[in-house]
Amino acid sequence: MSGGPGPESGARGGGRASEGDRAGAPADPAPAPGPAAHGTSGSPAVSPAAPALRPTTPPAPAPQAPSQDTPASPPRRGVAAHPALLRWLVLVVAVGVWEWAARARGSVYVPPPGRIVRHARDLWFSGPPRHAFLTPAAVDDVLASLGRLAAGFVLAAGAGVALGVAVGRSRWAYALCNPVLQFARAVPPPALVPVFVVVFSFGTPMQIASIAFSAVWPVLINTAAGVRNTDPLRLDVAAVLRLNSAERLWFLVLPSALPRVFAGLRLSLSLSLILMVFSELLPGTANGIGFTLTEAQTRSDLLTVWSVLVLLGVLGYLLNTGLLTVERLLLGRGRPT
Repeated sequence: MSGGPGPESGARGGGRASEGDRAGAPADPAPAPGPAAHGTSGSPAVSPAAPALRPTTPPAPAPQAPSQDTPASPPRRGVAAHPALLRWLVLVVAVGVWEWAARARGSVYVPPPGRIVRHARDLWFSGPPRHAFLTPAAVDDVLASLGRLAAGFVLAAGAGVALGVAVGRSRWAYALCNPVLQFARAVPPPALVPVFVVVFSFGTPMQIASIAFSAVWPVLINTAAGVRNTDPLRLDVAAVLRLNSAERLWFLVLPSALPRVFAGLRLSLSLSLILMVFSELLPGTANGIGFTLTEAQTRSDLLTVWSVLVLLGVLGYLLNTGLLTVERLLLGRGRPT
C-alpha cells in the first residue's frame, strides 16, 4: 500500500526541516564568559578573544599646570618668614616695657632706657667727627679695654688651636692630657687673677695674661675633639693619595675640625669679655671699662653704671655677630655652626 505520508513522517520531516532551518540561520553570539560558565570537565571556560581579568592599580593623576585664569597664590610674607624682624620686634617691645615701667615707677635705681642712652652718648660718643665721634673718655677707656680684649683673645685662639691640633692628632697625647685639660677648665677664671697679680704685678701684662690663660681652654678642648672626629675613611683616602702630613692637616684635618673650633672660639670670646672687665676692677688699674664701672660705683653714679652695662651688652652682641659672620663665610650656610 502506497499511501501519502503519514503524520509521523510529516512530523519527522518537519523536524528535519526545522533542524535545517536552524543550521542555515546565523549562529547566535556566544554569551560573555562569566564566573558561572563551566565546561563539561568542570573547569571554567575562558574565551580566547576575551583576556583574563587582572586587578590593576589606577594610574596616579598627572599634575596639572596652574590655569592661567587663576593666578598662583603669593608666598606668605608674615612675621614668621622674617626671624630677624621678629627678634628686633621682641627687643623693641622689651625696651618699651622697660621705658614705661621705669617712668611709671620713678625709681632712682632703675632709670628709663632713654636717659641711659643719652648719658652714654654724652659720655663716649659726642666727640668731633674727625675722631669718629669718640670722646677722650671713650679713647682712654673703651678702646683701651678693647685692645686688652683683642690681645688676650688672639693669644688664646692661636695657642688653643695649635695645642688642640697637636693633642688631637695623637691618641696617646689626648689620653694623657685629657685629665689635665678637664681640671684646668673646671677652675673658675676669676680665681686665677690673684696668681697673675703675684707673677706679673698690676698692669696691662697681668690683664692680658689672665684673659689669655683662662680663655684658651675652650678653644683647645674643642679643637682637639674636632681633630679626633675626622672621618677615618678620608684619612685612608689621603693615605692612598700619598698626601704628606702638612697636606693632610691643611686640606683634611682643619676643615673637618672647623665647626668645633668656632664653637670653642665663641665660648672663649664671651669668657674674654668677662675676664677683661674683672681684671680692670682690681686695684692698680688706671683706665678701662671696668675702671669706669668701679669709679661710678664709688660716686654712686647710677646712670654711668647702667651705661657701662648697656655698653658691655652691645659690645658682646657685636663681637659675637662678627665671629658668626666669619664662621658662615668659612663653613657656608648649609653646615651646622
